[in-house]
Amino acid sequence: MSHTKRIFGTDGVRGRANIEPVTAETALKLGRAAAHVFRSLTAAARGRTRHRIVIGKDTRLSGYMLENAISSGVLSMGVDVILIGPLPTPGVAYVTRSLRADAGIVITASHNPYDDNGIKFFRADGYKLDESIERQIEHLVFSGEIESVRPTADLIGKATRIDDALGRYVEQAKSSFPRGWTLEGMRIVADCGNGAAYKSTPTVLRELGAEVIALAVEPNGTNINLDSGSMHPAALCQKVQENEADLGIAHDGDADRVLLCDERGNLVDGDDIMAIAALQMLTEGSLRKKTLVATVMSNAGLDAAVHAAGGRVVRTPVGDKHVIDHMLAEDLNLGGEQSGHMIFRDFSSTGDGLVAALQILSAMKQRDQRLSRLAQCWTRYPQLVRNVRVREKRPFEQLNDVLELVKRAEADVAPRGGRVLLRYSGTEPKARLLIEGPDPAVLEDWSHQICHCIQSQVGEMEDGGSPGTGGSH
Repeated sequence: MSHTKRIFGTDGVRGRANIEPVTAETALKLGRAAAHVFRSLTAAARGRTRHRIVIGKDTRLSGYMLENAISSGVLSMGVDVILIGPLPTPGVAYVTRSLRADAGIVITASHNPYDDNGIKFFRADGYKLDESIERQIEHLVFSGEIESVRPTADLIGKATRIDDALGRYVEQAKSSFPRGWTLEGMRIVADCGNGAAYKSTPTVLRELGAEVIALAVEPNGTNINLDSGSMHPAALCQKVQENEADLGIAHDGDADRVLLCDERGNLVDGDDIMAIAALQMLTEGSLRKKTLVATVMSNAGLDAAVHAAGGRVVRTPVGDKHVIDHMLAEDLNLGGEQSGHMIFRDFSSTGDGLVAALQILSAMKQRDQRLSRLAQCWTRYPQLVRNVRVREKRPFEQLNDVLELVKRAEADVAPRGGRVLLRYSGTEPKARLLIEGPDPAVLEDWSHQICHCIQSQVGEMEDGGSPGTGGSH
């Protein structure tokens, strides 16, 4: 196998469980390679005689297989393993720091269906791996360079399972809520998607005094994200209304993201959460450098609201790793994605859906306002997203008139705070057009012109011989 092959994607290793690269065989090799790399990063273990790695997971059936395989690989390199069982991804990152381990590994496919799985790595400080370290691990997996590294006898690693990982994370999450405050008198619906937060989120909310109506908290290995959680928030919104609750909280499978529902049953997404939090932190003077980090997919109205309050928004490519990397580079403390990945760096080193929900609950308490009122702090610009199925991803500059139309559209909407984003999907044969601005009719006109221009040149041909039409969402 060539060491030029790739395993890591945009967020660790991910795919169909028991099909490469998410197999027991590759997981074992990843464990060996990761143990070797993390052990070599520091000559001595962190205050101990042996190096050790924390391994957590979500609630997927295939997690047992991968947990045993990757653990065996780590142990075979003379590195100890601490097994902590099902815990949200931010919990694994925190426990890694708390136990002064050399690294953390979480076995999860996040919001994907149960038959997928994946493997994410954290450094000793709880942040995701630099790409250079990922490349080192990949190289060792495929090159066979460490095949001869075989500790024997008492040099083989030892695995232990600890029972207080959940308690550690619960206390850490609670510490992000103002000391002395409670949630008494509040009724909250928590949809945990039968994922890793099925214990932690209801526990934290109850310990802070809330009445909790818990949904999807009976994982069976195959029901993670099934018609529940942040991927399917309709049931949450219905329950909030039925129970006259103050708030609804929905997580994905590994609980590194959150969507909320206000008391009227309206969905509150990541852009809403960022707007509420950023404006609150600007008022308090706690938003570092008065800067919020968002991705190119966030609504342009977010920029307008933050700018009007004296702050600014910087944009990164899609993916919470890009958000975190920029936050680290500029020493910023708030960032996120429209999808619900929220990074409050004062409290967590990665996206944490529970901590994000607690920050919004804190703002509700401080301002004595309901969530529907808080969410009115900004105005969402009209937005159109169009997808054009293509038979080839030819560079846009090679397509006649496409970039000229984009330029003219930008000139039309930009003076009024709008923007145009055209890109190819990284996973599907589609061109994606996002256009925002204050006038929906203008957006419709420009999107029609740009999409028609793309379709006429590289659109996927239908049975009748004409280019396929672009969908929307």
